[in-house]
Amino acid sequence: MSWEENVRRVVPYVAGEQPDKENMIKLNTNECPYPPAPGVKKLAESLNVDALRLYPNAEAAPLVNALAEYYGVKPSQVFVGVGSDDVLSMAFLTFFNSEKPILFPDITYSFYDVWADLYRIPYKTCALDENWRIRPEDYKQQNGGVIFPNPNAPTGVLESLELVEEILQANRDVVVIVDEAYVDFGGVSALPLIEKYDNLLVVQTFSKSRAMAGLRIGFGIGNEKLIHYLNDAKFSFNSYTMNLPSQVLGVEAVKDDVYFKATTAKIVATRERVKKELTKLGFTFPDSKTNFIFVTHKTVPAREIFQALREADIYVRHWDKPRIGNYLRITVGTDDEMDCLISFLRKYLAERD
Repeated sequence: MSWEENVRRVVPYVAGEQPDKENMIKLNTNECPYPPAPGVKKLAESLNVDALRLYPNAEAAPLVNALAEYYGVKPSQVFVGVGSDDVLSMAFLTFFNSEKPILFPDITYSFYDVWADLYRIPYKTCALDENWRIRPEDYKQQNGGVIFPNPNAPTGVLESLELVEEILQANRDVVVIVDEAYVDFGGVSALPLIEKYDNLLVVQTFSKSRAMAGLRIGFGIGNEKLIHYLNDAKFSFNSYTMNLPSQVLGVEAVKDDVYFKATTAKIVATRERVKKELTKLGFTFPDSKTNFIFVTHKTVPAREIFQALREADIYVRHWDKPRIGNYLRITVGTDDEMDCLISFLRKYLAERD
């Protein structure tokens, strides 16, 4: 008998390409194009390196307390993790343990089915409609839990709080997770619903709007009992998971609300301007409420455009998957980066004709 017969085999999540070239334009992983808050930089430059020999606060209490104060909840309602991926993975492990399939959209964050396979969780995908919207009736069948992003990735579509609540009302006996990685770019958070629904977990991240993808900070907010169960699973799995720099620099990021809102407003303004330019070039897309735009061209295949951009060291995201194979996801960069993108596309499409 080979030892490989007992290996847990899964098809892993494939992240966006991480090129490292001079003068490249990287618009493929939805990172923030601007630096973190000034207070983060200042504190990072004066961190006490000697403190790194000690374990960090196991509960990440400084960050938990800062988030609780910012969002107007109790610290016992906040769970932090090493990026929102860590929070979501722990939630899958903790809450999705029935023999019934969990439900999520067919076009969505591609880590969901990976976690389901890893933890041996049955799942069923529910097809978005022709406008990339969730059909709430699909989530009124028997299930072992529900998860969906809002706004959605990779489509950028925002669903209303009324739709979120309709799904919650139909699923009081399972945990419902709303993944709000992109909510700060024009979405409306489901956080006000946590007091009404004890089975709701709202998950957000510092990677996008707070420009801290490199520090891996994510958090979930929900009912105290729900968070207690998450912490029990976490400390049965691993301890001291969030390092000291992430904790203290995360607090600084939360403190500077003015910078946070100015940065997201700048990205939104660029997004709306670029939408108009892409429309002129023959692209169509859902109305994005995120820091990216999900585009298709009326005549030119997405793969061709993807390859042409890549050869010019402009990186966007493309998937060879059903329904979205002719779409590209373009992260909103700085105004200069987006101007370079538009200029290249204008020239490329004109020469192609």
